[in-house]
Amino acid sequence: RPPRVTGGPAGTGPGGGVIDRPTTLPGTGRDSEFDLSPSKKKQKPKHYKVLLHNDDVNRREYVVQVLLKVVDGMSMDDAIQVMSEAHQYGKAVCIVAPQPDAEDYCEQLRSHGLIASIQPQGGKN
Repeated sequence: RPPRVTGGPAGTGPGGGVIDRPTTLPGTGRDSEFDLSPSKKKQKPKHYKVLLHNDDVNRREYVVQVLLKVVDGMSMDDAIQVMSEAHQYGKAVCIVAPQPDAEDYCEQLRSHGLIASIQPQGGKN
């Protein structure tokens, strides 16, 4: 019969040892460094304002036409209002959207020869 081992250090041999409980990582929304799932807090995408700037090149009718073509769901009255505000005050908000969409709207407006930019919602005009 083989001799019986008693009182040896923990963790010697197959399956031995104590595993510490993983710690929660502050500020990450994850339970531990081993938790690879997305953060538990659902973050809403940051919204951006798409700004139309006044220019001395494009006719007002053309600007309205482009707004109707580019900005989803924009009515004729809204397009005229945005164009008028940009003409009178130098810039106007076309739409507020999540960042990827705002960048797309801005790029489409620029591709039609209009001057456009985006800025975080809540930022100064």
